[in-house]
This record gives sequence, structure tokens and C-alpha cells, in this order.
Amino acid sequence: MRTVWTMAFVAAAALSFCFPDFIVFRFTQAAIWAIALVGLVILCGISGQFSFAQAALFGIGGYSAAIVVNQSPLSIYLGLPAAVSMGFAAGYGLGRIAGSHSLWTQALVTYAFAIAFPQLLRWRLIEDITGGVSGLYLDFPSPPVDFLSDDRWRFLMTLGLLGTGLWLAYNLIDSRSGRALLATRDNDLAASAQGIRVAQARATASGIAGAYIALAGCLSAFQFGFVGPTGYTFGLSIQMLFGLVIGGMYSPGGAVLGGLVLQFLPDLTAGLGKGLSGLLYGVLLMGAIVVLPQGLAGLLEALRLHRQRKTARPTAAARAPSRPPDASW
Repeated sequence: MRTVWTMAFVAAAALSFCFPDFIVFRFTQAAIWAIALVGLVILCGISGQFSFAQAALFGIGGYSAAIVVNQSPLSIYLGLPAAVSMGFAAGYGLGRIAGSHSLWTQALVTYAFAIAFPQLLRWRLIEDITGGVSGLYLDFPSPPVDFLSDDRWRFLMTLGLLGTGLWLAYNLIDSRSGRALLATRDNDLAASAQGIRVAQARATASGIAGAYIALAGCLSAFQFGFVGPTGYTFGLSIQMLFGLVIGGMYSPGGAVLGGLVLQFLPDLTAGLGKGLSGLLYGVLLMGAIVVLPQGLAGLLEALRLHRQRKTARPTAAARAPSRPPDASW
């Protein structure tokens, strides 16, 4: 599978030179969605938690990059580690507060954080730093080589970060820490009896998810060149949850499928009906959730297992008993 993933990413990087910049721009946004959804896979699918705070964490990443550019002489690329650090700190703090409680409590705590974040950005004491209601602008630097356009350079950078994030996520899930997270998801009491510190494990998973989502927010700020309070509303959190469920919440590979759905499904529904695009979008999402409870990644995995069983099943001729020898001979 490493070989397959590597070939897919190399092919995607090569194909970016065959499409115009506006198509590359849209695939860049799909890759940004996928990075954020990888974090939600770790938080919701692997550790069994729930969150509405992804819009706020997305905004923390965007504002980290914008503040680095506007408030310091540092390079804009330093916004990436700043976003990851701030996202991990915010996610870890939320995990310490809500991780040891029920899903209802986690939903309420993270909902409050998501609602308060846009208001916090308008607070008078810090509006000189955040830009208040006007937001902040940032200019992405020119590509390092002349034959790369701005959109293509952002796509290649985002694609490389997505590949690195998927590799780290798969290694985390296959590690001892990943098995501890799965144990806390399945039965926290049994996990605690085995010596796993449930609250610490969930807080760490929340911090890792926050780092992924904030990184995606930073890349989105690079993409659009602007951050503002109106861009990080509660609807953004719901949108990410839809992408998580449709792509598949138990597989990091499903995050890639969910990112593509979030980016291109609205265009499909817009072409199906004038004035009804929002309704069609919602109906298709609900239908996908009902028909595919394990998401697109679960469907592909089921098809793969079915094909394996079908090829491993012996044929009728092989199952038939051999003919006994004729007694007359």
C-alpha cells in the first residue's frame, strides 16, 4: 500500500502540470480539506471522541500564519510550525477539559469554543493583533523556481504535507499508542484497568487532531490570502463532520475521499438544479450517510474483502469429489 500511495501522489503532482491554474487551485483546496479530516479521523474514529471545535482550530491555524506575517519580520513559511504548535496546544487543552467526560459534554464544550472563537477575534483588547472585524491579509511568496505558478506551488506544497500527514497518521494507528487509543475508544474502563491513562491519551489525540486542523487552516490562509472572523463559523464545523462521515471516519485514506467530496459535490449539485443546489446537496449527503454508514473508505474495503473471498473460493470442479475407480478394472 505504501507503493500505491506513493504512485498516487507522484501521479497527482505530475498531473498538476497538465491542468490550468484554476483547476489546480480547486484540487489544492480538496487537499486542505483532506488534511483537516485526517485530524478528525484520529480524534473521532480512532480515539472515539466528538468535537464541534474544528472551525475554531481551523481559524487558529489561519490566524497564526497571518499574525506571523503582519506582526513580525519572519518568513511566512514559519506560519506552518506556528499553526501546528498553536493547534496542538488548543486541542490538547480542550482534550484535558472534555476528554474524560461523556460525548454529550464533549459536544457542549467544543460547541461553546467554536461559538466563542469568532467573538474573541473581535475583542477590543486584541483587535490590533487580529485585525478585529476587518481581518488580516497576507501575501504568499513567489515560487522558488520560475516554471512553477503560484497555484501549482501551493498545490505541490499542500500535497507534500498531506502525504506526510497520512504517513504519520498510519504509523500512529499501527503503533502502541494507536492501540491504546483504540482501547480507550472501545472501552475506557477496560483500558484503564490495563494501565492506560485514558484522560492523557484522549488529550494527546485531541492535540494531534488540533495540529492537523490548524495546519489545514494555515494552508487555507495561504490559499486565499485573507483571514477574518466570518470565515470560521459553526457551519464550517458541520461541513467537516459531513466530510468525515462520508469519507469514512476509521481510515485516514477516507479523509482524502471526504476532501474530494467536500470540494466537488457542491459543484455537482449546483449543476443539477437552479435554486435547489442547497437542498440537493443536503439530500445527497443524508442519503450517503444512510447508504454508506462506514463511508466511502468502508465501501471500498468491503469490496476488496469480497473480491478476496471470491478469488479464494475453490471452483465447483475443485470441490467435487474424485470419481472412484471402476470395479471392473
